[in-house]
Amino acid sequence: MSEVAWGAVLRMLQALLQGSPFIFTGLCITGLLSRLMGHADTRRLFGSNSVLSLAQSWLIGMLLPGCSLGVIPICRQLRASGIAVGTIFAFALSSPLFDPLSLLYGLTLSKPFTIMAFAACSLVVVLVSGGLFDWLFPDTEVHLPEPPAPPQGIRRMLAIVVEMARETTSPTAGLIGIGLLGVGLLAVVLPAGSLQLSMAHDNPASPLVMTAIATPAYATPMIVMAQLGSMFQHGNSIGAAFILLALGAGVNLGLIAWMLLNYGWQKLAVWFGIIFFAVLVISYGIERPLYPREVEPIGHTHAFDRYCAPFQPGQVPSGGFTAEIARRVQQETLAHEWFGAGALVGLAALGGLLRVVDPHKRVDTWLVRPRADGRVADRWDIVIPGPVLALIGLGAIVAGSILGCYAYYPPAAEVLPELLDANIEVTHAAMTGDTARAMQAIPTAENWTRRLLVGCYLRKGRVSDADLALVREYEMRLEDLEDAIEHGDGPETFRKQSLAITAAHSQLRRGFQPQEPN
Repeated sequence: MSEVAWGAVLRMLQALLQGSPFIFTGLCITGLLSRLMGHADTRRLFGSNSVLSLAQSWLIGMLLPGCSLGVIPICRQLRASGIAVGTIFAFALSSPLFDPLSLLYGLTLSKPFTIMAFAACSLVVVLVSGGLFDWLFPDTEVHLPEPPAPPQGIRRMLAIVVEMARETTSPTAGLIGIGLLGVGLLAVVLPAGSLQLSMAHDNPASPLVMTAIATPAYATPMIVMAQLGSMFQHGNSIGAAFILLALGAGVNLGLIAWMLLNYGWQKLAVWFGIIFFAVLVISYGIERPLYPREVEPIGHTHAFDRYCAPFQPGQVPSGGFTAEIARRVQQETLAHEWFGAGALVGLAALGGLLRVVDPHKRVDTWLVRPRADGRVADRWDIVIPGPVLALIGLGAIVAGSILGCYAYYPPAAEVLPELLDANIEVTHAAMTGDTARAMQAIPTAENWTRRLLVGCYLRKGRVSDADLALVREYEMRLEDLEDAIEHGDGPETFRKQSLAITAAHSQLRRGFQPQEPN
């Protein structure tokens, strides 16, 4: 049973690293709302207890990059600002679904109409569930005392950092930990590969099964989009795909625990009862209209392997579990995820230090103390009101995420050499019988393939059906090899699959190779 426990540890660590940039962004937004925007202007920005406020929060959530763990500190701040539960969860459910990176990727996975329909359906869920809940419980706004605003200047910026550090070591950390426990729980309950034959289009229970899996699960918007792409490609249930987006990305056990602690069992049961009902009704309603008829259903998929145990029963890695976990983390964690993790460690260290040396928050008192000379600013200073500065900061976060698209999705000329190296790694390992190394290299090749696709879409505004077919063919060949390794096929099968991968890669490379100017 040791592989079960170590598998849960690996899945939770992977989820934390993948979510760390979004958690850091959530802390930044929390600091801006708390120390610059203030309660009154936060309520003005998001609204509260009206249908318009639900739409406002949905739109803000769609613009700001986030995940269901990263919205936890923001939800705490919105509650402190006196905003109703319906409006808070309108933001919480929409922010993790789409951001500029994931939306661009999503538009390359299927017909753009399908992704835009998913976005419209999420708005319907927010408006219906939030409006009905606020009608049933119109008294969920709380009125907490607002801390004094820091004065103009450097202390205002320092106050944001201190707020972020204290939030990192507040109950937010425990709620994020509960959210990660859901990932570990799934890894314990679901054996390795147990979902590969699930979520069929012709199985009416697929949306129900996905609801049970997606609620405790956690996934970032990009990961969910990759899973949606696999579901579209394999002809899986469209309704289950929508539930994966709405609940797998939008909900986690930490958010459920936050609502339970602040609003009690009754409101929790009513809220999620409404959400589940609305999501299920929509999922069954869109199953047939949005199903891609041109796709031939395939009986299996690896899209949901990350929710299952990573190790087979009785499997012990050659170097031991700790070495294998370290190897996988080092191989799979991207640069921006390491940055997010490092930023969180720094904030946690500062927050812990403040708790030890300044338990009475004297630093916070000094940061909001008016200037001794009574002036608001020096003669040559440009005075910018806190709410305006907060909006500038939020706009910078949105702009940064858009610019990040170009960095994360480079042009084809930069991606193709990386994809070539990954392809050589996959095929050489398979040809020589090093199946463990091949399984490690396949996700890298798939990742570069996705980045190639989105990079072209980002710069050209479209991807031709021919190019999309080349990508899908290559991904299918990689998956065939993965299946052959999992089934324990012999060297001859591995050789044939490697040759097929090489041929598919050559065609893909020719299709995406930048044309030389005449």
